[in-house]
Amino acid sequence: MKERGETELLIIGVTSPIIAAVYTDGRLVETLVEEGKSSEVLPPLLQKIVSNRKLAAIYYANGPGSFMAIKVTYVMARSLSIALDIPLYGTDAFAFNANRPIKAVGKSCFVKENGEISIRAECPDVSSCFVPPKRLDRSIFSRECEPLYILPAV
Repeated sequence: MKERGETELLIIGVTSPIIAAVYTDGRLVETLVEEGKSSEVLPPLLQKIVSNRKLAAIYYANGPGSFMAIKVTYVMARSLSIALDIPLYGTDAFAFNANRPIKAVGKSCFVKENGEISIRAECPDVSSCFVPPKRLDRSIFSRECEPLYILPAV
């Protein structure tokens, strides 16, 4: 059980822009949005967040999305969770875009139907708009948080 006044971090880094949302007592208190590559954007963004806060947990969108963005986000979130000795939790990115299709390679997209994530060849209605929730619903996250590397067939 989380203690009162604890600060938690949500990272949505499956594509640009990278979003970091800070929560206190499960309520959104700050959102930081940065355009660019996750490898360039995340280090200073995370430094800014941890320099003046004591984090109790990290949550992140573990995919689907850009393979490299997911990988970099996972490595940085996992490293930070180890360094700070706090838990890391993951959930799919559909939780932050109203379950809309997410861009994959070319004209394809990732979709989530009946709890299953797959790739669709043609997607006219792709969403890259991710929004952190006003309240952090911890029940949608899992400690089994390895990246969702869903790749199209070669």
